[in-house]
Amino acid sequence: MSSEPQELSQVSPTVLVVDDEKNIRRTLEMVLTGEGYQVLSAASAEEGLEAIGNPSQPVDLAIFDLKLPGMSGLDALEKLRGEEANKNLPVIVISGHATVHDAVNAIKLGASDFFEKPLNRERVLVSVSNCIRTARLTRTVEAMRGELEARYEMIGTSPAMQKLFQDIDKVAPTRASVLITGESGTGKELVSRALHRLSPRMDAPFVKVNCAAIPRELIESELFGHEKGSFTGAQARKRGFFEQAHGGTLFLDEIGDMDLSAQAKVLRALQNGEIIRVGSEHVINVDVRVLAATNKDLGKEVASGRFREDLYFRLDVFPIRVPALRERPGDVRLLADAFVNSFCNENGLKQKRIDPAVYEAISQRKWPGNVRELKNVVERAAILSSDVITIADLPEDPHVSPFDEDADHDAGPVESEPAARPEAPLVTGPDGARLSLREYREAAERAYIVDTLVEFEWNISKAAVTLGVERTNLHKKIRAYGIKRGEG
Repeated sequence: MSSEPQELSQVSPTVLVVDDEKNIRRTLEMVLTGEGYQVLSAASAEEGLEAIGNPSQPVDLAIFDLKLPGMSGLDALEKLRGEEANKNLPVIVISGHATVHDAVNAIKLGASDFFEKPLNRERVLVSVSNCIRTARLTRTVEAMRGELEARYEMIGTSPAMQKLFQDIDKVAPTRASVLITGESGTGKELVSRALHRLSPRMDAPFVKVNCAAIPRELIESELFGHEKGSFTGAQARKRGFFEQAHGGTLFLDEIGDMDLSAQAKVLRALQNGEIIRVGSEHVINVDVRVLAATNKDLGKEVASGRFREDLYFRLDVFPIRVPALRERPGDVRLLADAFVNSFCNENGLKQKRIDPAVYEAISQRKWPGNVRELKNVVERAAILSSDVITIADLPEDPHVSPFDEDADHDAGPVESEPAARPEAPLVTGPDGARLSLREYREAAERAYIVDTLVEFEWNISKAAVTLGVERTNLHKKIRAYGIKRGEG
């Protein structure tokens, strides 16, 4: 049996052999080199530690003899485990006169394996391969965990966000239910994941349920599970979300859209920690911390009879409100930088810089879609831009007319009949009063759009290309100005 280090990485792993016996070093070097490994040798623990500390030649695995002149192999292992950079370096300890006590001490200090001389070739190769593979898998998992945590990291230095962080820190370590409220796109799911990650349940399951996405007739089955044959299509027993989250956290997103009958059973689960699968009479005990989120006013939902009051009070033990982006304009720049950096890293792009004029422009937008909308706009601009993201790379703000900076609504169709198109923008209106700058700009834009439409025989796609706007944006302007086919 032989190892296959080529599968571990395109670069051959490096093994350090530390032994004061020259023949042992030479034998291990021949065996490992023959299997494709790179091998470094040292005659003492001090030389071995120096080699491990050399950044130009990273070591993937170290093999230390137990008995060495000067510092022993166990002392070297203990020193490595006390260093942050090397605490996870796999180390195999070998000895010609080992005792059970020596082996136990080596394993306690973090040795990956321990065996005696004379060395068995096959065992050495298997052990080396397994140790390197395990270490690399561990590093991969840690890196993935770091990426996930970074992805769910919330950003903001505004007072509103500092209050949010304080609330999360206070309630996360407890068992209390939390009701997270806020507009769509503010990051309610990020809050729920932060609460889980900072709780004693962090290593247990985190189960997210979008209550609005599950059909009413299936919500109970999804939450509590079902028995085989309990209804048409139930071909096997199924564990529900409550069971899946046992010992961990259950996040009920869009709780305000849950059916009243399901609400009653959720209430029972919260009160008694008991659930019953659909089609069963057997009570199952579950230990679940419930976090809920909604963009609705549950107080009003209770008053209208669409949400149970007792469930509302059970969920609202600790309310957390996530601020809208317009409430923290000072965080827009921080978020934009983070989104650009993340997007470039995830797509293997060179890091891009944001022009100061872009910061000014995005800080003045209303962002009704909140952080989610900002993220989409910034990523689109990153795709369109070169090395620097400029104003030209930003899509038009769909919530504001380009000639009405004070407007905060989408332009809708004009009910009244449009005025006849002037041959050129007028200076005065129908009542003889002089036009404001805004009115003049709108009249000029309307006239130019009509002229372009006539030129291309009302082909919206061609007109949009010439005008330099998207088709959807042109449609909005046509409706806003009440332009009718045949004008001009």
